[in-house]
Amino acid sequence: MTKTLRIECTQLPHGEGMPLPAYETSGAAGMDLMAATPQGEDIVLAPGERRLIPTGLSIAVPEGYEAQIRPRSGLALRHGISIVNAPGTVDSDYRGEVSILLINLGQAPFTIRRGERVGQMVISAFVQAEWQVVTSLDETARGAGGYGSTGTGGAD
Repeated sequence: MTKTLRIECTQLPHGEGMPLPAYETSGAAGMDLMAATPQGEDIVLAPGERRLIPTGLSIAVPEGYEAQIRPRSGLALRHGISIVNAPGTVDSDYRGEVSILLINLGQAPFTIRRGERVGQMVISAFVQAEWQVVTSLDETARGAGGYGSTGTGGAD
């Protein structure tokens, strides 16, 4: 059974009239986020260009949770559109607009229109770490094997 969490939000003036993020299927972990660009003012992302895309939404994530902003797989596959800092994090103490830092990794310009689904948001619980300095760490089978060493029998 899926748990639900109430999250307060406000729609900013440029986001008024747009639907709130919603789950598209009963098993979805992410809610689609839409571009809240002014009507008729499309944003064209040239190949290699990155832009901060407004959603017109501010949220109050409860303490102990974060909102992760992730790319949409279909945009990545079809157009090479991704998020520069994926996943982005909206902390529980942030109250500004949720924006998405898109980048065009494709070979053609990509047009973003008002209401276009440009990212997805996943709400996730987290814990905060407390550091403890020790003189040595416990031994593991992997040890200090570096990048790419998992399952190879040694460091690459």
